[in-house]
Amino acid sequence: MTTLIDVLFQVLILFFSVIIHEVAHGYAALTLGDPTARQAGRLTLNPIKHMDPWGTVVLPLFLILVRSPFLVGWARPVPVNPLRMRDPKKGMMLVGAAGPLANIALILLSALALRSMPFSAPPILFDLFKYCCAINIILALFNLVPVPPLDGSKVVAGILPPKMRAAYVGLERYGIFIIIGLLYLGLLDQVIIPLYRTIFYLLVQT
Repeated sequence: MTTLIDVLFQVLILFFSVIIHEVAHGYAALTLGDPTARQAGRLTLNPIKHMDPWGTVVLPLFLILVRSPFLVGWARPVPVNPLRMRDPKKGMMLVGAAGPLANIALILLSALALRSMPFSAPPILFDLFKYCCAINIILALFNLVPVPPLDGSKVVAGILPPKMRAAYVGLERYGIFIIIGLLYLGLLDQVIIPLYRTIFYLLVQT
């Protein structure tokens, strides 16, 4: 049974993970020629700079209240200007991919830490890295869903013809409602949860 301490622990790890996710976007943009995130002071781990009312407060609380089998969210998106990139279309695809790749790096580091720790290590450390691994698997999979503004949509938008791309990106204004609707109806569970269980089992329980 999940206790209040477990929930708080998961929320803190979620918040840390989504910050790393957003900073990764900013650094990817910087390496591609766009310093907008750096100029806005967003290449920092300071949580105040990354708070988002929907992604770091409303959505996680909603998922806790409906007893969702997984916890997801996001930080305030870092500002990115594709026109300052050397190759805007390719650049946005790479910037979009950087966030999930950061989560994948946290997954692998957490799994490595779990496998390296002696059995005598404090149980709280095992819990820490298990939660970190679990939450980042969910974040990586969730953000790859091709619904704007999630990162998967940035990759899809980069391969669409211009007219289709404009209409597709225009869905972003309704994105949060589409996402909450999908989560509430359980449609994402059919893909995310089976993949999550498989990956978690292979990395942590084998």
